[in-house]
Amino acid sequence: MRIDLLTLFPEMCETVMAESIIGRARKKGALQVCCHQIRDFAFDKHSRVDDTLFGGGMGMLLMAEPIAACMDDLIEHLGRKPHSIYMSPQGSVLNQEKVKELAQYENLMILCGHYEGVDERVLEAYIDEQISIGDYVLTGGELPALALADAVSRMIPGVLSDDICFEEESHFDGLLEYPQYTRPANWRGREVPGLLLTGHHANIARWRHEQSLLRTAKWRPDLLETANLTEKDRQFLEKMRGI
Repeated sequence: MRIDLLTLFPEMCETVMAESIIGRARKKGALQVCCHQIRDFAFDKHSRVDDTLFGGGMGMLLMAEPIAACMDDLIEHLGRKPHSIYMSPQGSVLNQEKVKELAQYENLMILCGHYEGVDERVLEAYIDEQISIGDYVLTGGELPALALADAVSRMIPGVLSDDICFEEESHFDGLLEYPQYTRPANWRGREVPGLLLTGHHANIARWRHEQSLLRTAKWRPDLLETANLTEKDRQFLEKMRGI
């Protein structure tokens, strides 16, 4: 997969995407991430990319033309238009199902807004969907774009060591992840559940699934409404509610 980030702060994005698992995946060729400076496509000597709002109001708005020129240049380079996303608090809230959907694309182009946002006309002309990472507002779209890029990247084959690394994590199957432990078995008087020390894989798998159900019921009961629960799962939860 290739992810293209269009931003006023490419160095910020590059710094994050060059580290840890994502950075290693890029080095070995499992993933390509490119950061593009929108200011490079400004059309005046001051590299200006924003202006005041028609109709009045506080703040500045990113102009359509520098963004469009940046996108056109990328589209020409790629020979196709990537699936294009604008990070916005007005967008649909990101969840794991959307991450899995986006991971199927060959190329994503993510636009990071700033100031008061961007001229609506460039969104109409180029953007396929708007995505939010929550019902709050940040100073720019870079952090949301990086969160999206990270979430999608780890779903790409070769980025993590094995698919099971993400298949057993929170939200992948609609449930929260079970509790996990490492050495020592006794930490400050708190013991690791004895079952995890038995080596009985079937029992451990069953315990982990039950813990995922309980944790989801406690912390995110709303997820149970859409989770793919079996009749046995429902009976277990009903039994635990009665205890």
